[in-house]
Parts: sequence; structure tokens; C-alpha cells
Amino acid sequence: MRMSTKGRIAVNAVVDLALREHAGPVTLASIGERQHTSLSYLEQMFSRLRRAGIVESTRGPGGGYTLGRPAAAITVADIVTAVDAPPGGADGAQAGAGHTQALWQHLGEVMVRHMAAISLASVVASERTRGVQVEARLPRRAPAPPAPPKPVHARAPNSVFAFGRSLAE
Repeated sequence: MRMSTKGRIAVNAVVDLALREHAGPVTLASIGERQHTSLSYLEQMFSRLRRAGIVESTRGPGGGYTLGRPAAAITVADIVTAVDAPPGGADGAQAGAGHTQALWQHLGEVMVRHMAAISLASVVASERTRGVQVEARLPRRAPAPPAPPKPVHARAPNSVFAFGRSLAE
């Protein structure tokens, strides 16, 4: 197990999501803007997070992402392994082959155990106590009131007498 840049970005993005989901689904565009990360990169990452059950998506206007389970039930290890797990479950231990392979494998296991002990809820609480400002979601604009009906200007006679006068002219 290694802590890659992808894992760090994923943890930051999920913390961002958890801080703001009280106002409804959070869009990847808004997360990307705050985290300075491209939308396409976040889409790939959140696809893996969704498959792991960490986030859920909502389609349509007002859609976005919410947590797939309570923040207390999600650990940093869950997030990192969801985005960093290579296909087939290979751990990258072969990269440290040789005399130190056991050392690197042990360090990876220690790191995973430590990250598994840190819940998303505790990270979010820590961010809030640090004074992280979470902007309120802008209220949705109310639909514009219908335009008042335009007055009708009839050019035709509006009575029998006016009709008679129009024929006499």
C-alpha cells in the first residue's frame, strides 16, 4: 500500500463533499473548483468511489454526489483503497523486491491499519474545529412570475351599433 497523489486528492475531495452535503448533493464541478482539480479526473475518481459505496450520485438538475453511508462508517483507508487499488488486487509489493520487500510490505500494512482507524467524521470534525469556512449554498432562484397579460386592442367593432357605423363609412 502506498499513499499516492490520487489517494490524497480523493481524501480531500470526499472531505469537501462531507463538509457541504448538508445542503444537498454536491457537484463535482464545485469540488474541482475548490480543490483545483480537473473535472475529468474527479469523474474517474468518483466512479471508483461510487462502486465502493463511499458516495452516491444523483442525476438531473440539482444533482451531484452525497456520501453513500454515514461519515462515521467511512475511513480514510476506505477512500484511499477505493481509488488506489490496482486492478487485480496487486499491492505493488514487487516494486520493493529484494531484501527489503518484507519491510515495505510491513510498512504498507501499518499505514493501512492507521488509516483504517481514522474516520471521515473525525476528519470533518477536525476541519470544522480548525475553522474551515463552508459557504452556504446559494438559494435557488424562484421562477420568474408570469408576465402580466397584454391589453387587447381590438380593431373590429365591439357592438352592433359600431358595426353598423363601420358599414356606413
